Amino acid sequence: MCKAMEDMRNESLQEGVKEGKKEEKRLTALRMLKIGKYTLEEIAEIVGLPLDEVKKLQAGHSV
Repeated sequence: MCKAMEDMRNESLQEGVKEGKKEEKRLTALRMLKIGKYTLEEIAEIVGLPLDEVKKLQAGHSV
């Protein structure tokens, strides 16, 4: 039972790290959008997010 609980804890930790990295990418993309120096395609490539997600961030950012 201890091994199962440890595995569950490790899974949760890994999921949290993964979500944290994704959130950091979003924040970086938002900062780049605010600067206005980069195209959406450049932001997507530099940050490592799909282009459609960068477009959604831009739509939410400009509101």
